[in-house]
Amino acid sequence: MALPGVGRDRLTIPAVAACGPSHYSRFMRIHVVSDVHGRADALTSAADGADVLICLGDLILFIDYHDHAQGIFAELFGQENAARFIGLRTEKRFDEAREFSRALWSSLEGDAWPHIERAVDRQYAELFSAMPAPAYLTYGNVDVPRMWGAHLKEGHRVLDGETTEIGGLRFGFVGGGLRTEYRTPYELDDDAYAAKVEAVGEVDVLCCHIPPDVPELLYDTVARRFERGSAAILDVIHRTQPRYVLFGHVHQPLASRMRIGRTECVNVGHFRARGVPYVLTV
Repeated sequence: MALPGVGRDRLTIPAVAACGPSHYSRFMRIHVVSDVHGRADALTSAADGADVLICLGDLILFIDYHDHAQGIFAELFGQENAARFIGLRTEKRFDEAREFSRALWSSLEGDAWPHIERAVDRQYAELFSAMPAPAYLTYGNVDVPRMWGAHLKEGHRVLDGETTEIGGLRFGFVGGGLRTEYRTPYELDDDAYAAKVEAVGEVDVLCCHIPPDVPELLYDTVARRFERGSAAILDVIHRTQPRYVLFGHVHQPLASRMRIGRTECVNVGHFRARGVPYVLTV
């Protein structure tokens, strides 16, 4: 039987009031974003009309595969070098890409990290200033968790391997990604990631940055590659059947949603490209 209110960009879970199953309490509207990648302009209005915002990470823009002039890499080394680096990675020539990158970093004064950190800090300052409150946040694979604290505002709550109650339902949050050839800042070993999923346990809504390990949810139709998904998330779906699993990470997925048993798995969309949040009402 179809769930009420399920559409392309909206999910609705009716909340049953104490007076009986035939009566419904006020709905709580939640907006969900992921893969912000520098869109501070759109982030300011991401919670308009909502009771709360959920952000599933990847706030910073290190390199832009669509506009090679954007991002930290282009800021430091120019559009032409960014295009060359993107080309090598797209062709999966990772060793050559790393050598090319190392040569560029060595051309800067001093170590590479201080240059990266200053650029990341500038982006975080702008993004968290634009981030509405209240908001529940978890990290993406390109985020630098230790740098968030200095920029969080009142009403921002960061959860990773933790749970909270929103609108009378139990929400779990699992941030970061799994190890890849891209070596982004917040990638974890499979065991460490699975431990966070297990720590969350049984929830009504599971919020992650990466999808469960299902091919249709992992294939990016523009990049023409599979991203890494989590077998641990897929396992917990089979075992506990949360109502929803919300995630991002794959910018142009072959399938943006899929039902696994009773669980609706939803890619909430590439916020940098779309500029609008996913809507969930509970």
